[in-house]
Amino acid sequence: MQTSAPERETWGRRSAFIIAAISSAVGLGNIWRFPGVAYENGGGAFLIPYLVAFLTAGLPILFLDYAIGHKYRAAPPLAFKRLNRKAEPLGWWQVGVSFLILTYYAVIIAWALGFVWFSFGRQWGDDAVGFFTGDYLQLADAPGVTLDFVPAVLVTLLIVWIAAIVVMSLGLRRGLDRANRITLPLLVIVFVIIVIYAMTLPGAWDGINQFFEPDFAALAHPGVWLAAYGHIFFSFSIAFGIMLTYSSYMKRRSDLAGSGLVVAFANCGFEILAGIGVFAALGFLAYTQNVQIDDLEGLSGVALAFMTFPTLLSEMPAGAVMGVLFFGSLVLAGFSSLLSIYQVVTGSLQDKTGWSTRRVAVTVGLAAGIPSVLLFGTTSGLNVLDVLDAFVNNIGVTGSAVATLVLVAWVFRAVPSLRAHLNALSSLKLGRVWTLAVSAVTPVILAVILVRGVTEYLTAGYGGFPTWFITTIGWGAIALLAVFSFAMSYRAYRRSDATSFVPDEPDRLRTEMTDLITEARETSAQRRTTGGTR
Repeated sequence: MQTSAPERETWGRRSAFIIAAISSAVGLGNIWRFPGVAYENGGGAFLIPYLVAFLTAGLPILFLDYAIGHKYRAAPPLAFKRLNRKAEPLGWWQVGVSFLILTYYAVIIAWALGFVWFSFGRQWGDDAVGFFTGDYLQLADAPGVTLDFVPAVLVTLLIVWIAAIVVMSLGLRRGLDRANRITLPLLVIVFVIIVIYAMTLPGAWDGINQFFEPDFAALAHPGVWLAAYGHIFFSFSIAFGIMLTYSSYMKRRSDLAGSGLVVAFANCGFEILAGIGVFAALGFLAYTQNVQIDDLEGLSGVALAFMTFPTLLSEMPAGAVMGVLFFGSLVLAGFSSLLSIYQVVTGSLQDKTGWSTRRVAVTVGLAAGIPSVLLFGTTSGLNVLDVLDAFVNNIGVTGSAVATLVLVAWVFRAVPSLRAHLNALSSLKLGRVWTLAVSAVTPVILAVILVRGVTEYLTAGYGGFPTWFITTIGWGAIALLAVFSFAMSYRAYRRSDATSFVPDEPDRLRTEMTDLITEARETSAQRRTTGGTR
């Protein structure tokens, strides 16, 4: 007997979805990944392949995610099942990927939260690298998995998980929407302050010029173009369930493509802003150390955030204040993205079980929080995170994208119906160019990236870690994803409309949207007439 499930929530307004989607896309990668990737791949010239990747991969897959989520009104597993019953394991693969990311993303936010406190006294002193890996993380001498907990990390990690569970327990509108409306504006304000201040420092403009200085010869290297596609792909939070899940909560009559454009350009704009701020600060550091930026180490990722930046904060006037703002911005950016990843898992589990929002939020929080604490709250946390992140992103997420495009476009031939759904609702009409991008261009490029990544890991390993460690943490995670994806697909759904749901016909949606626009115009004209009469 099928149990009744609570009514599925929706975003209150279109702006709620846009803010949530931007909050998800604007994450830690915008601040610490993009500047380094751009600098290492041609500087200003990198913006050319970046723009091409944006137009041919970022936007098309973003729109595809929106179309699947909104048309089938469900999180990834049920949405793909409604598209074609054989596709459900792909949805659970995306949920599994999100779950694994959820476990380690939380600890990065915990580190940033700890460094907010350390910034007050610039407690890292003159050796930021030694402080981070030694004093703070107490990193184990050899790769492995230990249960030697690090109190400083454990405390902030528990705070992050408690906060996330509380927000998610409140639901879509009272929890997630309200949190995003606080974190996103605050993040933008704080980061603008950081950028403006960084641009006033000695050597700042040398750093900015180096960031934008084009090396057009780099465009001849295929690796530069693959780097652009890889970054755009991860930056947009696409193909592992986030945007698909978020769009499923939009109201029936919503402008999908128009919303997608706002989200995409906001994300890219913040990345450029982050690049200017980061390289202005690096220019100052190079100036104080009397070296070239090329001679600096740790220009991206964890090293940039927790080693290079504390080093320059020690040299910077008002470094304590800027430290609080910088690490505070990492907390804000990371927490909003964490919530979006969390929602993929809770939304999918809620579709499957019919549980209440609070029950599913607490269940997922405990299921992800316990391994998060055990794996990343210890002296082996950084090494485990490094390997797991590489495999989950470069194989798990990229593999998900390739499978999605191949199945949707080539096997199930669902692209025409999804395009019709998008065009029935959107102010921007998609044509053959979009179809070509999701059916041919992007699948081929992402398949090349995936094959290269798998080949490299099989032949050369990763990061100099022992084979047994890579096999256990990296390949073990991929194997676990495969088992989980098929195992979850055999359980029946408890959501009330799981089997009775019928997607809207594009002609009906198009008529409703036309009537809605006409009604809005008539109302606006009537108000102007009334106002003029008065």
